[in-house]
Amino acid sequence: MNDPGARSARGTGHEASGRRDGILVVRHGTVVLPDGLLADGQVVCEDGVITTVRRGAAIPPGARVVDAGGGFITPGFIDLHVHGGAGADFMDGTPDAVRTVLAAHARHGTTALFATTTVGRRAQIDAMLDACRAVRDAWRPEVGARLAGVHLYGPYFAPGKTGCHAAAARRDPAAAEYGRWFRDGLVRIATCAAELPGAVAFYRAARRRGCLVTCGHSNASWSEMVAAFRAGMRHVDHFWCAMSSVPSLRARFGAPMQASMEQFVLAEPAMSTEVIADGRHLAPELLAFALRMKGAARVCLVTDASRALDMPPGRYRFGPEADGPWFESDGAVGRVGDALASSVVGMDHMVRTMVRSAGATLVEAVRMASLTPAERSGIEAEAGSIVPGKRADLVVLSRRLACRHTIIGGRVWAG
Repeated sequence: MNDPGARSARGTGHEASGRRDGILVVRHGTVVLPDGLLADGQVVCEDGVITTVRRGAAIPPGARVVDAGGGFITPGFIDLHVHGGAGADFMDGTPDAVRTVLAAHARHGTTALFATTTVGRRAQIDAMLDACRAVRDAWRPEVGARLAGVHLYGPYFAPGKTGCHAAAARRDPAAAEYGRWFRDGLVRIATCAAELPGAVAFYRAARRRGCLVTCGHSNASWSEMVAAFRAGMRHVDHFWCAMSSVPSLRARFGAPMQASMEQFVLAEPAMSTEVIADGRHLAPELLAFALRMKGAARVCLVTDASRALDMPPGRYRFGPEADGPWFESDGAVGRVGDALASSVVGMDHMVRTMVRSAGATLVEAVRMASLTPAERSGIEAEAGSIVPGKRADLVVLSRRLACRHTIIGGRVWAG
């Protein structure tokens, strides 16, 4: 790979509110670029923006320095699907809960995320959106990960596919309800089961708002996926989890067997998906299969993490603290009885699993945690790769891929 020493940018206009942070240099590490690795790399950032990516060189006068210690310098991770952490869930509906989750995920290298709803009553989702809006509008790097938007994930799930969500609160999409949630652009990702009455209208409305339009918690058939695709759906949530299969469709429709969501996603090049690479939801061969079939540019790593992230084993609420369903965490995964209930680990764990267990290269695994979600959610111009002109959102990983430093907007996060 050619030395990208000439890659530089000045005067990008990305400074937040005129803030001047000076120069930050991250050095003595292998830089993970979109197209390969740059050994003995150095990333220079100025006022919160990446300006230069080069091999080891002199440090500009007055610069702050982060030494990678021979580890890896990667783009900040971006999580499209995440519910909570450190004892809080976005659906608690308070700014304090939102800030707690943002800080929890920053500890694991996530620099931007999409706060994800669960199934809940309208008032609970309203409160969650209000809390996210308040934190987003007052956000600063010291808080933790940047809130890039909201993923409207529940409540439009198929009957029998609610998983650990509150089944009694699931419902079919109604324009009078979701139209309120779409009105100001806070919702950037929108999920609905494709077979529900009103799903096509939901997809079209979400597409008009510029959302990544997704299908999840669904028992949709091939023909229902085709109709959804024509309406703008381009992504399915957590592959193989709470989604249709050939046997489930045979039970739904009777003979003959029908193609499911899996077959549609694998057959349609424009479709993307996501995997929970916590080592508990999917076996290594399934993670490797998804990567081999769709490629790193069409598979996102997500945590789908609950409030049990970074908490001791025990009993927790999924979704709203007031009345969300209970689940048990053993410290490795959440469960409701024998069924899995969200993950309890961060994005750095997902990257390690893809490399160590699924055979992904580090470039592939990092892309799945950064550039691919940035592209799918439409924020790739500002985040997702170490390129001059983009935000100085970086992660320093040890040689064993443990998160050593998270850098958000050019500031070393110290939470």
